[in-house]
Amino acid sequence: MRWSLSLGRPFGIDLRVHVTFVLILFLGASQWSAHGPAGMLFGAGMMLLLFTCVTLHEFGHALVAKAYGISVREIVLLPIGGVALLGRNPDRAGQELAIAAAGPAVNVVIALVLSIALGAVLDTSGMGRDAALAALRAGPSLATAMVWLLFMNIALVVFNMIPAFPLDGGRIFRGLLGLFLPWSRATAIATRTGQVIAAAMAIFALMPPLKPVLLLIAVVVFLGAASTRVEEQARTVLSTWRVGDAYNKHALWLDERDTVSRAADYLLTSYQPDFAVMRGRDLLGVVLRERVLEALASAGGQDIPVVRIMRPDCPRVDAGASLDEVRRMLGEADCRVAAVYDSRGYLGLVSLDDIAEAQAVLSFMQRGASASGAGNVQA
Repeated sequence: MRWSLSLGRPFGIDLRVHVTFVLILFLGASQWSAHGPAGMLFGAGMMLLLFTCVTLHEFGHALVAKAYGISVREIVLLPIGGVALLGRNPDRAGQELAIAAAGPAVNVVIALVLSIALGAVLDTSGMGRDAALAALRAGPSLATAMVWLLFMNIALVVFNMIPAFPLDGGRIFRGLLGLFLPWSRATAIATRTGQVIAAAMAIFALMPPLKPVLLLIAVVVFLGAASTRVEEQARTVLSTWRVGDAYNKHALWLDERDTVSRAADYLLTSYQPDFAVMRGRDLLGVVLRERVLEALASAGGQDIPVVRIMRPDCPRVDAGASLDEVRRMLGEADCRVAAVYDSRGYLGLVSLDDIAEAQAVLSFMQRGASASGAGNVQA
């Protein structure tokens, strides 16, 4: 994600924090500012501890997803929470349920550990339960920190279990629906429900006093549900078409002895952005548009052999694979082009642009078929 900084790769997953995260530290400091500089430092520290819990929550999702063979591109921490970006969405009810439930389960475990530890602290200090609750409004102390974190983890569980897709509760709702309904139908119901709940949240947030954070969350939930519904519609359409019927059968290609100048000529005289590099009938790699432009910007770039700027690692797919399978594969491989093969060998290239064009055509074909079917209905 742009404007984010790397915090490392725990479990082989990129952990990043958005630059706007600093706002949450200022918010924490302001909440305890009445207790002076020490209170402000305490508040900022509490926000860091809270987002440590949020990070563990996201790793709960990510590690279960990896166990199902779903790649995890990165985890990003934002002022409104964290997000684990998966290479693809789960398309089976059991996977959806397990991945969605893993995050809140982590917070439940954290809350249980804090509850046990807090009980020990209260017994040692002689502080009563009422006094512990009062610690939420007290100055910086160990009891204040533990009680606050305990309540915040409980709040994370309760909030995330709201059945508003794409919150965890909404994903669990879709998973449960998916046990009894087709996945596309389950997604449609879950996302529509999520948008209704998001609209209700927005109305409540606009009531005096204005609640800007809740309003922002409502907008994110509404747009996230809409995006997921569009994604599922695309998956449904693309799963019915084979890549062997959609790859570019008239594509220009480059010989291994060609230079960047030839690729530049092709860019200028065609709408094709990517070119196969061939040795006879064998594919060596793919030259991408951006690599051609980078080479042209360098001194003597036109004379560079294309084999020096090609990508040899673009995915290879069978002509019988569905367009949806290829689209997901390209998303996980961080490459927009795949080489298509059948039993005879290399056939050609298919790109994300080709798949998007096929999706548009197939969507209109389905609309036409639906309209034709409706027109044939007799009253």
